[in-house]
Amino acid sequence: MSLRLVAATFALVGMSFGAQASAECEVSVDANDKMQFLTKTLSVPATCKEVKLTLNHIGKMPAQSMGHNVVITDTANMSAVGTEGMSAGLGNNYVKPNDERVYAFTKIIGGGESTSITFSTEKMTPGGDYSFFCSFPGHWAIMKGKFEFK
Repeated sequence: MSLRLVAATFALVGMSFGAQASAECEVSVDANDKMQFLTKTLSVPATCKEVKLTLNHIGKMPAQSMGHNVVITDTANMSAVGTEGMSAGLGNNYVKPNDERVYAFTKIIGGGESTSITFSTEKMTPGGDYSFFCSFPGHWAIMKGKFEFK
């Protein structure tokens, strides 16, 4: 086997592994006009240094009346972050600016829209107790799920 062929084989294996590792670090959640996430658990391996999160609003109502986002925080902080986010307003995606308790959040979107963010897991601990929720006023109490980083 030639050295060039061996190098090409290792390059292909490396590219394949990179694509697989990146796919494991991507999660998606759908939300509807009935104030529901269609997924109750989002899970990524603790080996993910960054996570790509996609939110799809599969409803029809506009962001002003039935907007949704995804906020990730420690489960213990979810209620306070959700409550304080209401006063932050739509312009801040109902997330208090510079809130240290928030690991990541998407913008508020309306029916038929999608949004994605990529965030660092640097401040998260494998096996920690994390939740995701929608911080649109009145939604966080029922629109929530577990975010697993293990």
